[in-house]
Amino acid sequence: MQRYTRPLLLILLVLAFTGIVRAQQITNVTSFVLDLRTDLETAADAALGSGTRPTNWTFDINNTSSPTYVANLWFDNEQLATEVFGDERPEGWIGAPVTTDVTLVSRNIRHDLELTANEVFGVNNRPENWKGSLPLFRCDRTLMNIVQVLDTSFNANFATSNEAVSYCQTVADETQSLTLNAVLTTPEIETALPDLLLASRGDIERLADEELGLNIRPSGWIGNKDKASSSLLADNFLDLENLANEKLGIGQRPPGWLGTPPGVQIYGYQYLRFNLELLANTLGKTPRPRGWQGVNPVETCSPQLQNLVALAQSAYSFSVENVPQGVFCTQLAVTVNNTIENPPPPDAASEGDDRFVFESQYAFTYLDVQATQYMGIMPGGIKFKAWYRNFGDSNMMFISGDNFAVFIDRRWTSMPQDVFERLQTLEGVKPLTFCDAGWCAGPGPTPTPTGSGALEALLNEGTPPAPPDLNEVQTDKTQVSWNNIRVQYLFDNPTTKTAQVTLEICADTTQTDCQPVLRIYDNTTGTAKAVVAQQNGLNVYELAYGYTDNVLIEGENFFSPNVWISDPTIR
Repeated sequence: MQRYTRPLLLILLVLAFTGIVRAQQITNVTSFVLDLRTDLETAADAALGSGTRPTNWTFDINNTSSPTYVANLWFDNEQLATEVFGDERPEGWIGAPVTTDVTLVSRNIRHDLELTANEVFGVNNRPENWKGSLPLFRCDRTLMNIVQVLDTSFNANFATSNEAVSYCQTVADETQSLTLNAVLTTPEIETALPDLLLASRGDIERLADEELGLNIRPSGWIGNKDKASSSLLADNFLDLENLANEKLGIGQRPPGWLGTPPGVQIYGYQYLRFNLELLANTLGKTPRPRGWQGVNPVETCSPQLQNLVALAQSAYSFSVENVPQGVFCTQLAVTVNNTIENPPPPDAASEGDDRFVFESQYAFTYLDVQATQYMGIMPGGIKFKAWYRNFGDSNMMFISGDNFAVFIDRRWTSMPQDVFERLQTLEGVKPLTFCDAGWCAGPGPTPTPTGSGALEALLNEGTPPAPPDLNEVQTDKTQVSWNNIRVQYLFDNPTTKTAQVTLEICADTTQTDCQPVLRIYDNTTGTAKAVVAQQNGLNVYELAYGYTDNVLIEGENFFSPNVWISDPTIR
């Protein structure tokens, strides 16, 4: 249990400066927080009585454009929790945000609300009008962040169904496999494992000497000390279980004891060392016996937390040395989870390494991601550091080097595809570009291609898609009017009388059951409207003020032939 003592003002100030990073689990933040508010009000009605609220309740229901909307959600969620639980919070409660990433803050509020709902409605029981969310958000914080970092930094693809029985355990098992492939399958680890297993054998024998007497062992003791033995791990497990039976009673184990390990040596070692340290703690061996070889405090923590640490070390150069003194595993969990939810910027995360340093192979360079401001050819062998990649299937990325910061196509560099996919996207980022190197020659129009190569491939990649088949659209999707389109205004350009907006197309004019607009096709010009950026998982388009018809605006299930964009004077 943890006591809630966070100052509200600090949290509101932090959340007022919200930023977005890629988060696979939430695709539409606006819809997500609206559903979250609806469920919070439903839980409050059930816990306190219909319409009854704490004195300081914000009643911020639909104003999602407010910079304090999510902060108010968090504040009201904590007020409801105080009414339900008192000043304490249930185990696993996340509480006050440590990040300005609104997607992760919203995710954590949803997690905590589900804990309150378990208390109000019963574990995993919910009323029929409960909006809910992905089952991942009912899992513990460490598991959610393992999924987060595997998604954002290692481009992992998860196969666990949202309908899976025992979802959290199933996805935890899947993350073990993904983490193994991402960071735990290295020659260094494989080389070190035999010595680690032998060191564990030594510590098992030391603990047995301390508890049973020198060279006195229970019946059936194996005592395998052969580092080259293929059964060393299994024999260590059997002897540790034998010692635990002798000291604690047959089948009696301390809370947290791990059962049969996965059939992978590194995880087997994690389970073995964790149980060994837990048994030593249970038997009061603090400090440890003389010569104890288990000196890595991370190995005393759960394998799941160990995996998150390994991922954070690889993705963000996380250091255990930064963990505050105290109850180590508790402090480690707080520190590493905070790091995942508030990662360092790319320059700090990559400082001192060359993971994203590669060479040009005569790449065309541009000052913009749309490849309209051509700056010349970067000679072969020129080194650069990559920072961000474009969205979707685009190969464009933002890079910098000696006297340049430009966009280039990955295919004309030495960077492999898998490394490219680990770059952060440009969502919410507008990097400053310039080109002062000796090879820079522009800005100017892109030269006309005269044969195959980088330029032709780049232009072909930008070829407008074929016009949509209207008969197919009308057969597969439901037509709605411009009144059903929810518009979020991001930026106005008075000179061109246009606005950059995100669009969602909805089932009716209440604009509650909505889905992202995936494509806008202009029948007048015979071209698709360009996606200029992404915001909160939605495409950003630049559209003219006023009523526009003769277009095709498509979502997954709906389409509209028209749209209305307000100018700032009538919004």
